[in-house]
Amino acid sequence: MKNPNILIFTGGVGPEREVSLSTGKALLDSLKKYFDVSLIDLKEERLPENLNPENSIVFPAIHGTFGEDGRLQQMLENEGIFYAGSDSKSSRLCMNKVMAKKVVDSCGVRTCSGIAFKDPNEINPKNLITELGSELVVKPIDQGSSVALYITSGQEELEEELSKMEKGNWMVEQRVFGREVTVGILGDDSLGIVEVIPLGGVYDFERKYSVGSTEYRYPAILDCDIESEVKSFALEAFKACECRDFARVDFIISEDGNPYFLEINTLPGLTETSLLPKSASCSGYDFDKLTTCLIEPVLERFSQNSLIAV
Repeated sequence: MKNPNILIFTGGVGPEREVSLSTGKALLDSLKKYFDVSLIDLKEERLPENLNPENSIVFPAIHGTFGEDGRLQQMLENEGIFYAGSDSKSSRLCMNKVMAKKVVDSCGVRTCSGIAFKDPNEINPKNLITELGSELVVKPIDQGSSVALYITSGQEELEEELSKMEKGNWMVEQRVFGREVTVGILGDDSLGIVEVIPLGGVYDFERKYSVGSTEYRYPAILDCDIESEVKSFALEAFKACECRDFARVDFIISEDGNPYFLEINTLPGLTETSLLPKSASCSGYDFDKLTTCLIEPVLERFSQNSLIAV
């Protein structure tokens, strides 16, 4: 059976559009060596016209808004189009950091203490610090790539940041000091652990996508028991959230050696500074081998469905 056309959806309408374009271009350059591939820049929250589920599959390469929050996946499911990555239900769950934390916590994976809120004016900074401590992390519930990430120390800084924020879906967590790491998941396997060391101490959007602003150590140098727990936690979180095909799971390892779950990225970046390729390289995958493995599961689903339909 002839392989279907692979349509890479890139761009999107959210704050991570430029990163998504870079991911899409990297995927195209790799996959076109082995498959029939087209790159489609989505500039609106709708599918391109004339998609044919009988001869095409989709690789969503749109990070954050629309591409990673389950809406694009739901549209594809409604049209009967097979696509790479997690389904709409899992994507919605993982995009909501609060809900994902609850699911992950319920399966025994260690998580940071925190609360969710919508209106910054309703937060009592003094009470919040009493509950969670003076060192806090404030971020949107439903954005990726460390968009709008705030680090506060003490009541004065917390009040200042809250005063700048608009109503929305926000969360605040107790800040855990330690080593930030991430691990890729491919199918049923945890890949290598990457340690992220940002210059300035905070891995925000700018440092994440600026070459030279962050040091990466991969594989991370960790005690065997810590390494084993991080990899185990990553796979448990992936399965608990019913993710599919691939993902990347972020943790912070506290100073006493305990890993704390941060979030699951169901559509991790594939740029030159991205973390999933680094994680995969620790397990012997070059970039072309990785991208082929990312697309293989949806090719199999498409093939199986075609056999059933005959």
